[in-house]
Amino acid sequence: MQTEPLKKAGRILDAGGVVAYPTEGVYGLGCLPDCLEAAARILAMKRRDPGKGLLLIGSRIEQLAPWIDLDDAAGKLAPSAEGPITWVVPASADAPFWITGDNPGVAVRITTHPIASALCDAARSALVSTSANRAGRPPARTAFVLRRRFRRLVDYIVPGQCGPAAGPSEIRVLETGEVLRSASR
Repeated sequence: MQTEPLKKAGRILDAGGVVAYPTEGVYGLGCLPDCLEAAARILAMKRRDPGKGLLLIGSRIEQLAPWIDLDDAAGKLAPSAEGPITWVVPASADAPFWITGDNPGVAVRITTHPIASALCDAARSALVSTSANRAGRPPARTAFVLRRRFRRLVDYIVPGQCGPAAGPSEIRVLETGEVLRSASR
């Protein structure tokens, strides 16, 4: 991936903006986790219930550290050979309500998608990463669908393709292994 689009996206995120970008299975909508205004924009454009909370991705666990209890998660969030897995882990005391929603935990994933990972590094932070769709509708898996639905709503679309997963990641509870959402593989 060229570095200029990532630098541009990083500047937009730092300024409180919202970007769309490819992930392992679908396009994501993202912002910096500590930016209430940007998170509120994402919730509004998705028509998502704020009580559900928002998922975070990072290129490495240290980027997720401000929002999760690392004692419970350390060493357990490594990417899986079976595909992307999002883990619900205990939230830290610093996790804002717009990230946790009505939940005691935070959904997090160490992303293996090269563009999503590089975007986290460009932003020097974990990112909110929620699928690019309206509540109850299928997420965008092609750039065409993404642009048609969100071009006027986001501040920037990072170029690139989704994959290799066929859809959103599986979601599991770290403490129990319970599957909350199965993956489309």
